[in-house]
Amino acid sequence: MTVPVEHHHADVSGGGLRAATFGAMDGLVTNIALIAGVGGATADLHTLILTGVAGLVAGAISMAIGEYTSVRTQNEQVAAELAKERHELRVNPNGEADELVAAWTARGLPYDLARQVADVLKDNPEQALRVHAQEELGVVPDELPSPWTAAFSSFVCFAVGALIPLLPLLFGYEPLWAALVVGGLGLFATGAVIARLTARPWWRGGLRQLLLGGAAAGATYVIGSYLGA
Repeated sequence: MTVPVEHHHADVSGGGLRAATFGAMDGLVTNIALIAGVGGATADLHTLILTGVAGLVAGAISMAIGEYTSVRTQNEQVAAELAKERHELRVNPNGEADELVAAWTARGLPYDLARQVADVLKDNPEQALRVHAQEELGVVPDELPSPWTAAFSSFVCFAVGALIPLLPLLFGYEPLWAALVVGGLGLFATGAVIARLTARPWWRGGLRQLLLGGAAAGATYVIGSYLGA
């Protein structure tokens, strides 16, 4: 007798991980680039701190609003499509069952088995709606991401990411390179952690984020130096 092996999967449908990842990276890159750009034009510590704090607050609020709006809009669109599907299941259950049979047989399921399952689902409208949503829309109706979770994750993670390159400045350490080095370490560490969560080499993820953030900082520094001159 074969003993089933228990295993667990990470939650990939809640929306929190994507929002947190995007928020942290955006916070780091945005504030590193802002500080580098302004630092290319001026070495005034007060100006650099003001720039970083403004970027942190404005960016965190913007990210939260953007994530909330995008996730809520997506959920509302899914709800509208589910309403259409629920109507079709009510007025044309046989046609909807035929759709499932066609989809399953196209994937190699025996016709008789596909027909049997589709006919059983006709007697359970809510389960039929769930199956149709997965087959036709690629979503699970009761597992949609929360817009509030996405907004909160984005706000907090952006703020934390944006704070990292600010730390040397807040402690009174004026050289621009210190903020950039600390920000670079933050980029590498965040990229490495995300890579580990997705079972990819940590050093590759860290290096990729460091290079991307460094390119953004380099570009804004050059522009800031040019405009400052």
